[in-house]
Amino acid sequence: MSSDITSLLDKAIAGERLTPEDGLKLFESHDLTAIGSAAHQVTQRLHPEPYRTYNIDRNINYTNACTAVCDFCAFYRPPNHPDVYVLEQDVLLQKIQETVDLGGDQILMQGGLHPKLSLEWYEKMLSNIKENFPQVNIHAFSPPEIHHFTKISKLPLKTVLERLKAAGLGSIPGGGGEILVDRVRKEITRGKVLTDDWLNVNRVWHELGGRSSATMMFGHIETLAERVEHLERLRQLQDETSGFTAFICWTMQPENTDMSDVPPAGAFEYLKTQAIARLYLDNFPNIQSSWVTQGDKIGQVALFFGANDMGSLMIEENVVSQAGTVYHLSLEEIRRCISEAGYIPRQRNVFYDLIDEDLAPKVTPGRSVATLPILN
Repeated sequence: MSSDITSLLDKAIAGERLTPEDGLKLFESHDLTAIGSAAHQVTQRLHPEPYRTYNIDRNINYTNACTAVCDFCAFYRPPNHPDVYVLEQDVLLQKIQETVDLGGDQILMQGGLHPKLSLEWYEKMLSNIKENFPQVNIHAFSPPEIHHFTKISKLPLKTVLERLKAAGLGSIPGGGGEILVDRVRKEITRGKVLTDDWLNVNRVWHELGGRSSATMMFGHIETLAERVEHLERLRQLQDETSGFTAFICWTMQPENTDMSDVPPAGAFEYLKTQAIARLYLDNFPNIQSSWVTQGDKIGQVALFFGANDMGSLMIEENVVSQAGTVYHLSLEEIRRCISEAGYIPRQRNVFYDLIDEDLAPKVTPGRSVATLPILN
């Protein structure tokens, strides 16, 4: 390991802020062990508690119709496609009931950019959910969707967000972030929100007292410097608003997409990128592991590469699975992954409040991690 990298890692461990130049040097390094160790030390400083967290929710895609064209997406369908659907309200409520029955307190609800659904339609959907499930947090509508709502309704962003909040919107997911660099966004998407507007949706939501998460999908056409730029833009907004609860990154899943010729990034690149994100995003309180794209073993290892959270049980997931990546973990398996890593598994909500009882973990010393089934 070069002395330059050593000094940068020591700097981050001590709580000093990394510069974009520092971040690029770390991305150019191949010393995964050193970078991961530093990220883990930062995590231990920020989260000295003996537990690591997870939540129980369901990713409900209320429609797959989308006017945008994203080369990396295998889920969307053009609005006039025969496979287009919009979930009926009774189906939606049934999915939420199943989530509640499994101990969930939240739904993650996202869809495409539907050209005909009005803002009033979304308000009615939200209010219907809250009327039937007042205890459930609605974590819904990615920034691209909300930006799309402003175009459909011809209303200011603040007005749209105020109306959605009044109807029952609880928090906003970080979907559609990909890489927050316009060069990249323009090359891999058409008809979709660019960087400044993606960030501004979050900014205005935070100004209204809302919370949201931030994401990064990497391993396609972006440069290492553009990964740093993505992290820098997020860090700047967090300095401004403190409204992000967590950061989640994952590798692009190219199968069944128009980018299927792009070699997928592996576990090495995933772990390094997550670890650097932990070092760089010094104002983000939480980092989620992405077992949904990496599987249980790497998802578990990620707890030693900057993550303090295993993410969601993900009762239902449709977008990543359409790209050919289908990992399933039961609640028992998620808790096992945390326990075998030496931590107490604790259930939390989207705001990272603990919502379970503090029970001692069932740990079997020396037990190996079971092989995760991959469904094709």
